[in-house]
Amino acid sequence: MTDTRMFDDTMRPQAPGDFDAMVLLVDDQAMIGEAVRRMLASEAGVDFHYCSDPAEAVAMALRIRPTVILQDLVMPGIDGLELVREYRQTEALRDLPIIVLSSKEDPKVKSQAFAAGANDYLVKLPDTIELIARIRYHSRAYQALRQRDEAYRALRLSQQQLLESNLALQQAMKMDGLTGLSNRRHFDEYLDIEWKRARREQQDLSLLMIDVDYFKLYNDNFGHVMGDDALRSVAQVIAQSFSRPGDLAARYGGEEFAVILPNTSADGARSLADEARRAVEKMAIAHVAPVADAPLTVSIGVATVVPDRDMQPVALIQRADAALYEAKENGRNCVGTV
Repeated sequence: MTDTRMFDDTMRPQAPGDFDAMVLLVDDQAMIGEAVRRMLASEAGVDFHYCSDPAEAVAMALRIRPTVILQDLVMPGIDGLELVREYRQTEALRDLPIIVLSSKEDPKVKSQAFAAGANDYLVKLPDTIELIARIRYHSRAYQALRQRDEAYRALRLSQQQLLESNLALQQAMKMDGLTGLSNRRHFDEYLDIEWKRARREQQDLSLLMIDVDYFKLYNDNFGHVMGDDALRSVAQVIAQSFSRPGDLAARYGGEEFAVILPNTSADGARSLADEARRAVEKMAIAHVAPVADAPLTVSIGVATVVPDRDMQPVALIQRADAALYEAKENGRNCVGTV
């Protein structure tokens, strides 16, 4: 038989939060349950629950969430020490204080009880004052532990939220608001990092400068809203064309884009650039230049260097710019190299 406040039908029901201590007694002898209930009856802030069936003890503890368990050691059908171990193996009850009640003062039994996970040991029936003192002590300690754990979880959640906010802010600071590509600031930082890496490892570093052909005429004829849409479409193609780990595509400024290609040879960079150029043309965004209904296109300049100690990243930018100028001089919608 399992009962909650079974010995006093007149006791006023209260929510768990109304009590300083919530006691669950697990003992197969109803007379022990009644005796303990009487000991605690006049104590303000102490809620008493009784479980006479040890097989139901864990489920009841999980349901009512006591602040302390009074656990008999000798019960039919179950070893009280095994039940103590079962509490400890249940995550929600792992830290719950357990006061073992035994019929005899035996150091060996005490040792076994503490080894199983008990917090305290009393010979039943204990003195009322001592029992209440032990219950209040263990309940206060348990509630303080729960409050500490809850405060720690709240702190960790707050720290995680702050970290995520900072990461989102850092990501936003690196991103161009219109196109979603990296912005000029991130481009400059990344180029400096990859430049030093390429110089240290003596590897190729390639840079593409990409310009939308006749973009001023596009804006003049179709308006800035459609102009922004066109830039977003071009940016999407660039992002898809240069998506290898280590590649960085950025909006360099206005209608100009840049792509950093670490450890990429001149031939490889030119091949990738031409694929991207053809992908932009394939979108078939209608333009008025160089002739009516011509597709929107891009010109691309490609430069590749193996940095040495006397060179600076600006040298690679200048070479890519020169290659872009060559592409424009050659009629646009093509790839230039130097």
